[in-house]
This record gives sequence, structure tokens and C-alpha cells, in this order.
Amino acid sequence: MAIILRNINQEQEVIILAVLKGIKPERVMYYFEEITKIPRCSHHEEKISNYLAKIGRSLGLEVIQDEALNIIIKKPATKGYESSPTVILQGHMDMVCEKTQNSNHDFSKDPIKFHVEGDYIIAEETTLGADNGIALAMILAILESKDIPHPPLEALITSNEESGMTGAKALDPENLKGRILINLDSEEEGTILVSCAGGERNIISIPIEWKGITKESENFELIVSGLKGGHSGIDINRGRGNSNKIIGRILGRLSRELDYDLYHIEGGSKANAIPRYAKAKIMIPKDNYEKVESFLFALKQELKNEFFHSDKGIVIELNRITEKVDRVFSDNTKNKLITALNLLPNGVQSMSMAIEGLVESSNNLGVIKTFENQITLESAIRSSVGTLRQYISEQIELLANIIGASFERTSSYPAWQYKENSYIREVIKETYRELYNEEINVSAIHAGLECGIFDEKFDDIDMVSLGPNMYGVHAPGEKLSISSTERTYNLLLKVLEKIK
Repeated sequence: MAIILRNINQEQEVIILAVLKGIKPERVMYYFEEITKIPRCSHHEEKISNYLAKIGRSLGLEVIQDEALNIIIKKPATKGYESSPTVILQGHMDMVCEKTQNSNHDFSKDPIKFHVEGDYIIAEETTLGADNGIALAMILAILESKDIPHPPLEALITSNEESGMTGAKALDPENLKGRILINLDSEEEGTILVSCAGGERNIISIPIEWKGITKESENFELIVSGLKGGHSGIDINRGRGNSNKIIGRILGRLSRELDYDLYHIEGGSKANAIPRYAKAKIMIPKDNYEKVESFLFALKQELKNEFFHSDKGIVIELNRITEKVDRVFSDNTKNKLITALNLLPNGVQSMSMAIEGLVESSNNLGVIKTFENQITLESAIRSSVGTLRQYISEQIELLANIIGASFERTSSYPAWQYKENSYIREVIKETYRELYNEEINVSAIHAGLECGIFDEKFDDIDMVSLGPNMYGVHAPGEKLSISSTERTYNLLLKVLEKIK
């Protein structure tokens, strides 16, 4: 995104040049670029919700904006499609706001910076928000069109999908009459999703007991960085390092080797993103520094070897810092924390026996925070089997009870079960075959989609999920394929044309 500053009457004007102008599909790319300029982190969707409502009203369409900031825009059928069944086009307005450790980007006001490289739109230092901004762009392009044949449409754009799906949960089903829904929140072209995992967020809170400092020590920051991270559902089976688990492992090993005190720990920023960065602040007695350095050198080699194929860039640092500290965690608190970090389930927990290669259940230790009186560990559980999701949750709760911590379930959402008969699935399969002379892949995903909630809210709703190729979703450097976006959009238009 090119930005030019110029002076007009001694006042500075900011001109943002369109990077995607001329790239097809042009109206989709126009709206996608406009959306990248609007703040829309989860829980902060007021501006994007108002923007969508404004666009809908400017097109003379019926707009519903509810208290949860969900947007519904209704467009009548084009000529000849008046008797066709109503189709819901659905996406979510929020994005996962992640950035590199050194980035100064302010998601509350700064537009997303990106560039085009070959076939890809690539974010610079942040997430791109193609998940799910490209869905919004496709929907808006269809709503404004005058020459695209289609049945009656209901555009449903939900809020806060990425952090609990609270928009979908708050949705009043009476505001929609469609019973065919095309979810545009998938990330792999050539595949339609017909089932997804359910999920849960939970938090362990470890009370902090503080103690005074009794030894002459030096302060250090132990940092784990350089990991790839990624989506805690889609990328969980790639064996990528979790910075929160790694730093817990280091602290545990270190406590068995020598004496040190701990007074702060933090890691990750989103429960649904595999954490890439974590740090702990420790105090080391002056006569123990060389032992710590030697120990860490050996452990670095172990970890570099273990993560050679998944995270070659892993970095472990011990940096001396200067700050006034008059208290540290008690040994009891430190040991409870180390126990939790090392024993808390993380990564793939089971694989599906019904669908080859599909992760059935998993957990992601996404966020660690230190507060005045407690340390919190936030996890995201996913499973296509409700009882397995419950069992993982029970394991985490049991661990909390053992170490004297509290446990809280903060949100949950249901799985979307596969349906044997689906009209829209067959229409998409037929259309894809006609367009590309090959079969589309029908699959399930180990990630949460709002379809599970819609399946509970709407009687006999017929759903599929599709989308273009995206890479590195939920991590800085996220990228979107331009050619895949065009093909996916063309498929969507042809499908709408067939529903007559």
C-alpha cells in the first residue's frame, strides 16, 4: 500500500494509492483493499460494521444491524429468479490481529500494509485479514452488481468469529428466511467443507504468592522467538513449536539444574493462534550465571534439532536487563506454573478414524499473562467429537485442581455434523466439474466454522463452506492468492446462476 504525503496550503494531506487497482476481479479487489483500511480486530468491529451497513443502504437494499454488530443485507432476485430459493452468503467481519515483535503497527487506526508479489497479496509485518475480508469483498461485489444473475440473496456478515463466535451466537434467526447457506470462510481452493470441529476456550488462573529477595542476583529476560506459529486448527498438525510450551520446558529443566527466581512470564496473544513468542523474567544468583549460560547452550542445540523441519528459525536468548525488582514468585508459585506449562495438553490429541489425515481433537496453549495477583493460561480446544472435547477440558480442569488453580470455560461452540443429502453441495460439485473438468474435493476441517451454530439455530439448513487459497493465516506475512480468488469468485457466480 503506497502512501504519499503532500502539502496543500501548509497542511499535510495523506493520499493512499490503490495497490490492487486493475487486478481481477476488479470490484472484489477494490472492496478488499477498502476493507484493509478499516480497523476490525475481534471485539472492535464498530467501524467495519458501520461501513458494511452504509454500503448496503447506499445500494438501496434492506439492512439489519443488530446489537452484536452483525450485518444482514437483503437483495431481491434478478429477473427470472424470483421464485428461486433464497441463498445466504456468509462471512465474518473481524480478523486476527497479529504482528511481528518489532512492528509499530497500531491495529486500532493503521491500515494493513501489504504488497503484491507475483500471484500473491502479502501482508507486511502483520496478518492480512484475508480471513475473512475476502469473503466480505466478494459479497459486496455481488450486492452492488447489476448484471450478475442470482436468486434472492441474504448477506450475513457476523461479528467476533475469531474470538468465540459471539456474533453468530447472538444472531436472531427470525431475521433470515434462507435455508441454503454458502459460508465463504474456507482457505483452500478446490475443496468444499461439509463438516467442522466444535471448540472451547478456557483459562487456568494460578494465584501468585510473592516473596522478598534474599540473594544478590542479576535480572535476565529469557526469550523464545523465531517460530512460525499459525492457525491453531488448520496448522496444529504441522508440528510447529509452541513458544509457551517451550518456555515452560526450559524453565522446568532449569529448575532441576540450579537455583533461580521467576517474577514475570508472558507469551502469545490469541488463543486461536499457535504462539510464536514468549518471555520470562528471572533472577539468577551472580555465581550461577555461567552454569545457566552453559545449560541453555546445550538446550538450544536440543531444540534446534527437534524443530529443524518445522521451525528452523527458533531463537532462544538470555539477555541481561536492568530494572528494579523487590519481589519474585514464591517457590510454590513457580513450581505450580512450571507443572501447568509442562503437563497441560497441547497439540494433536487424536486423529479421525473416519476421515484419513483429519485431526479429530487438539488443544492449543495460546496465551500466558502475568497480573498483580495471578498468572493466566488460556487454551483453545477443538474436536469434531463433543465427548472428546469435554474430556480434554476435564483434563485441564483436573490439572488446575491439582495445583490449586481456578478453571473457567470462557466460550464454546458446536461441531457441524456431515449431512448425507445436500442440494447445494451437489450444485457446487456439478458446477466445478463443468468449469474445470475435474472433481471438487469434499472434506471436513479441524477448525471452527460458524456453520455449527447455524446448524443449531436454523431448521433443516443446507450448508457448504468454500474459499480461495490463503497461506499463513493468523500469522504475520499472511498471503492470499489472486488467481485463486478469481477462480473461486467465478465458481460462486456460476453456482448462484444455477440456483433457479
